[in-house]
Amino acid sequence: MFKIFIVEDDVKLVSLLNDFLKKYEYEPYAVKNFDTVLDQFEQFEPHIVLLDVNLPKYDGYYWCRQIRNSSTCPILFVSARDAKMDQVMALENGADDYITKPFDYEIVLAKIKSQLRRAYGAYAANQDGRAIKVNGLVLDVERLELKLAANKIELSHTEARIVEELMNKADRVVSRERLLEKIWDDQVFVDDNTLNVYITRVRKKLATLDIHGAIQTVRGKGYQMKANWSGEH
Repeated sequence: MFKIFIVEDDVKLVSLLNDFLKKYEYEPYAVKNFDTVLDQFEQFEPHIVLLDVNLPKYDGYYWCRQIRNSSTCPILFVSARDAKMDQVMALENGADDYITKPFDYEIVLAKIKSQLRRAYGAYAANQDGRAIKVNGLVLDVERLELKLAANKIELSHTEARIVEELMNKADRVVSRERLLEKIWDDQVFVDDNTLNVYITRVRKKLATLDIHGAIQTVRGKGYQMKANWSGEH
C-alpha cells in the first residue's frame, strides 16, 4: 500500500482527502504539528507528499527543501496560490508538480498515480541497475545519481528522466514535446514553462560537478546534450 504524506492546515480539506485516498486503498498521514514536519516525514517514510504553500510558521517551500535534503520521493504542491511565480518557486525548491485549488479530486488522483508509476512502478527509472555514460559522466539510473570521477550528485525522479533522455540521445536534438511526453504521461495542466525550470535545475546540478555548457538550447526545436563539452574538469 502506497503511503501519502499530507502537509495541509485546512482541516476540512484534509478530512476529505483522507477519505478519498483511503477509498482508493492508499495510506494517508496528515500532519498535525507543523513544527515537526520533517521528523514526521522521516518517521512515516511516505512514497509521495502532498504539500500546501501557506502553512503555519514555515511555508511549503521551506519544507520542500528540507525533504529534498534527504529524499527524492515525489512532492506535489496543492495550493490556492495560482500565480506562475508560485509554481516556478515550487519547482525550483524541488517539487515534481503543482496543483491549484479548487481542484477535482480525480485530477489529484491521476497526478498521484502518475508520479507513483514513474517513481516506483512501470515507468520507474530503477530498472536493471542501468548506467548511462557520456564523456565520463555516468547516470546511475537505479540510484538517481550523476557521477563524474569521484564526485556525485543526487537527482529527483523528474530530473533523472530528463537527463536520461538527453544522455541517451547525446549530440541529437530532443524536442520539448518529447521531453514533456517522457516526463508527464498525463500532460493535463502542464505549463510549458515547467520544462524550462527543470532544465535550469539540471544545468545547476551539472555545474556543481563543474560541467558547463553540456545542455544546449536549440531554439524552436528543443534541447541537446553535447557528447563533448568544455569545462567539465
